[in-house]
Amino acid sequence: MYENIEQGIFSLIQSFMGNNVDWGGLFLIAMTPIFIIAFMTEYTVKKINGDTRSFNWKEIVTNWSLGFSYLGVEALVAMVTGGIALTFFYEHRVFDITINLWTAIPLFLAVDLSFYVFHRVSHRARWFWAAHVPHHSGKNMNFSTAARQSMLNSVVGTWVFYAPLAYLGVPPAVIGSLIAVNLAYQYFIHTEIIIKLPNWFEFIFNTPSHHRVHHGKNTKYIDKNYGGTLIIFDRLFGTFEPEQEKVIYGITNQIESNNPLILNIHELVDMLRDAMAPGPVSERIKHFFMPPDWTREGHTPIRTWRTTTSDTEQIGDIETGNPNKIL
Repeated sequence: MYENIEQGIFSLIQSFMGNNVDWGGLFLIAMTPIFIIAFMTEYTVKKINGDTRSFNWKEIVTNWSLGFSYLGVEALVAMVTGGIALTFFYEHRVFDITINLWTAIPLFLAVDLSFYVFHRVSHRARWFWAAHVPHHSGKNMNFSTAARQSMLNSVVGTWVFYAPLAYLGVPPAVIGSLIAVNLAYQYFIHTEIIIKLPNWFEFIFNTPSHHRVHHGKNTKYIDKNYGGTLIIFDRLFGTFEPEQEKVIYGITNQIESNNPLILNIHELVDMLRDAMAPGPVSERIKHFFMPPDWTREGHTPIRTWRTTTSDTEQIGDIETGNPNKIL
């Protein structure tokens, strides 16, 4: 009976979405009620403890808006970009990898390593940072921060980091599903209500403590703890930093907006304007793949919308560059 119901559900989904179903995306959508319940529980705990300073409701509404817009765009664009690309590599695969209990753990490790590489590059190459920066621009840490995602993820081509797995013979549906499980786990490490977990767990897995560090703009915390589910790759590749001093959340050039559209495009717009500014083409093109804080000689980085850097405010306007106008 239950097998018939399960088959019926799969058939219904495929009748709407065809054979290339984004099971990972559907899993994240199905998890949304659990995410919301966890957030409400977190707020209740903080309320009982008399400390709700990490709950800025304007920012929280923005976080959920970014999350839902991300899921919508992923559902529409992922199959056109990443889905087709991974399928292409899989059709030209080197091996036929059987999916069973023996291969599950190696595949999980491979996807987590791929996420680590993607995450690290997303902090060190501005093209990918343009899609990742919304996640880091929040000034507070709570479960809703995990929903703070970008509509540009599919556009910038994050699938390239998982293409080697498809080429080796991992089915795209399996890759997508493991990524979704990885992201679902990460939702629960965006919190301050969990201080530390047992030492053995902290050594192997990414935890709230490790991930708070990752969201910090403290000098010692910047570009640390890239792990997804695991923290072992950070330990292996020298990017691990333990939580010691109080975390200051946000980005070094802090965008001062709760507008979801601005948060999605501000770094992309600034990057394009920097690249179009006068100068040698060989230098201008570096704005796309050099680190976000890279500057070229003779050029002042453009900030289209209001940002703050330490105690200094930088204000600009997309049409005129008028330093007194805030969009």
